[in-house]
Amino acid sequence: MASPFLSRVPLSNTTTNFSSISFSSSLSTSLPYLPSSAFPSKQPRRRILTVRSKIREIFMPALSSTMTEGKIVSWIKSEGDKLSKGESVVVVESDKADMDVETFYDGILAAIVVPEGESAPVGAAIGLLAETEDEIAEAKAKANSSSSTPKAITPTSPPPTSNPAPAISQPPPSPSPISDSPRKTVATPFAKKLAKQHKVNIESVVGTGPFGRITPADIESAAGITPSKSSTVVPFTTMQSAVSKNMLESLSVPTFRVGYPVTTNALDALYEKVKPKGVTMTALLAKAAAMALAQHPVVNATCKDGKSFTYNSNINIAVAVAIDGGLITPVLQDADKLDLYLLSEKWKELLKKARAKQLQPNEYNSGTFTLSNLGMFGVDRFDAILPPGQGAIMAVGASKPTAVADADGYFSVKSKMLVNVTADHRIIYGADLAAFLQTFAKIVENPESLTL
Repeated sequence: MASPFLSRVPLSNTTTNFSSISFSSSLSTSLPYLPSSAFPSKQPRRRILTVRSKIREIFMPALSSTMTEGKIVSWIKSEGDKLSKGESVVVVESDKADMDVETFYDGILAAIVVPEGESAPVGAAIGLLAETEDEIAEAKAKANSSSSTPKAITPTSPPPTSNPAPAISQPPPSPSPISDSPRKTVATPFAKKLAKQHKVNIESVVGTGPFGRITPADIESAAGITPSKSSTVVPFTTMQSAVSKNMLESLSVPTFRVGYPVTTNALDALYEKVKPKGVTMTALLAKAAAMALAQHPVVNATCKDGKSFTYNSNINIAVAVAIDGGLITPVLQDADKLDLYLLSEKWKELLKKARAKQLQPNEYNSGTFTLSNLGMFGVDRFDAILPPGQGAIMAVGASKPTAVADADGYFSVKSKMLVNVTADHRIIYGADLAAFLQTFAKIVENPESLTL
């Protein structure tokens, strides 16, 4: 999805107004103002026009409602390249996806302010666009001045007096006396212990600590011991930062959890039947959850301000997916209205885009209910954290053979999976969630309706 980020500024206030909404500004250079005394008194005062150079700042666009900063993945264009309206200029990593950003104006990419791999807050200048080659030098100068660090301000000396006092020479400082006594060895207690342990003559070790203090690393170096690697600190990626923010935000919501065992023999049999046709287990579970939500709309509701809640008109199932560098939730929109086969095709398309980090914002932030499945990894039970802005999330465990006794006391082995639902207790109560889980279990245990 392309994002407009350039705008044109009118030449002067005396010309026709052009209004536009954009993510840029123009840099201006004005001619010096001539006073009225420079013209004959009988002539009317001539209006001085303002000339504005066509240099536009390329801003970091807001690619989603939750994006506060973006990372430059790559510049598609280089400095000096001519740009045409609609061309992609730069690839920006938002909190969830990588997106191409286009220009709405012709011009020349005069200067790149934020290079590849670095981040900038939304609204900050990341590059400069010149209309003609005449403005390239000015744009580069502007980019260099904005990226350079400000110099320290040195205090100005007072002006000299007419009769300055003669300078008084200061005697040079006397050198510190050099002691001929033996140098005292200063070492940390642990360094002394290591020296004794490894039989190192501590008098022969040159310390690298403050004031020549001998450290444990100095002793290990003298003993020929390879120092152990220190811990590595890895900064969050943009996506990890967004996940961290959402998880912290979810802590402010009062939640509760309910678990429910579901027999999956019939679902497993249906899956084996429709699997050759491209149907996935994720699509089956999403379809079952959507059909249950249609009968229990309060579980699909949303509370955002703590004072009211909204019954969502659409049932959009978000499915948690682990990708390289983070977690994302592609959304199966209107999952209750799509047939199983179309839902499976839609899911495969979303999964491909998610792994390529090409999801559009509405494809990952429009969920009304989330499904998290770790059963494929053999996990039998777990609790999921409620995403902000949703009423509930379902955690699905693995289906495993379980001994079950019937009403007559006879035992049999059936496949069962445990689902745990975390819900917003401000709008969903225990009885609501229990009724929803009973409906979900009936659909899974009698899955014929999933293929209708």
